[in-house]
Amino acid sequence: MSPIKNFDKKIKLANAGKRTKWAPVWVILKKFGVGKKVHPSRLTRQRRSWRRTKLKISPRKLRRSHYG
Repeated sequence: MSPIKNFDKKIKLANAGKRTKWAPVWVILKKFGVGKKVHPSRLTRQRRSWRRTKLKISPRKLRRSHYG
């Protein structure tokens, strides 16, 4: 089995993917109570969107084919 080529990039993308999720439902119930209807994004501190903010990850360097 061959190792993963861009392991560092994969780890960065995985960690950043966790930041897109909203707060779980039980946190809303714990903080605001059962009868309160609040959107889960209100309690999420660090938000990230694929449209709004990009990760500053450079593309992988390809070997020049004309160098041989």
